[in-house]
Amino acid sequence: MVRRLLAVVVTAAALAGIAPGPAQAAVPRESVVGGTRAAQGEFPFMVRLSMGCGGALYSPRLVLTAAHCVSRTGTNTSITATLGAVDLQSSSRITVQSNYVYRAPGYNGNGKDWALIRLATPVTGLATLPVATNTTYNTGTFTIVGWGAATEGGAQQRYLLKATVPFVPDATCDNSYPDLIPSDEICAGYASGGVDTCQGDSGGPMFRRDASNAWIQVGIVSWGNGCARPNYPGVYTEVSTFASAIATAAASLGG
Repeated sequence: MVRRLLAVVVTAAALAGIAPGPAQAAVPRESVVGGTRAAQGEFPFMVRLSMGCGGALYSPRLVLTAAHCVSRTGTNTSITATLGAVDLQSSSRITVQSNYVYRAPGYNGNGKDWALIRLATPVTGLATLPVATNTTYNTGTFTIVGWGAATEGGAQQRYLLKATVPFVPDATCDNSYPDLIPSDEICAGYASGGVDTCQGDSGGPMFRRDASNAWIQVGIVSWGNGCARPNYPGVYTEVSTFASAIATAAASLGG
């Protein structure tokens, strides 16, 4: 299992205009491989986290990300969230510090890969991203976005990249990943490879349009074998499985 979290180096952090985070033991997901540049305001809920992960605004004060991006539940003022800009060096970007982290109870590196980061102050003027509460939208074509490398092992990106990937059935994904947890995880990608999330995209959202043509989050970037390799799709936390637990945790955090 290769987590899609980036061990941020100083040069990459400088490029992105963010402070470097602590080195991570695993090597989880970096940027969208095979993507194109997102337009300013296209995905206003997107968040870049200073430890080298992505996230999405769950509420004006909470960021939904991956459990493997954080170390534990508790007070944490060390994370900087960058929002409101596709260009991480933009003068109009918003930066807010964290004040608390909630990691999924029972997370041990297998499944349950979600966490909430509470911001010190609410963010106004940016859309939040609703999460799927059932499996209705766990099929079809999904959108993935991120600021990480555009090639496996490459450098982080200054500008937000986007791409689309198709749903991969559990039975097919299990052929590539025998340790897949179907109840906790959902797969997406092309059999031919070429388009995928990668190291540093960890924690970012995978989403699609709902019946009202609004964005809804169905996955959280979690892990995979390399990036965009043939027959190795990306593995994402299946958000609908944990929607109730996420909502309960959010309420406890005042968000």
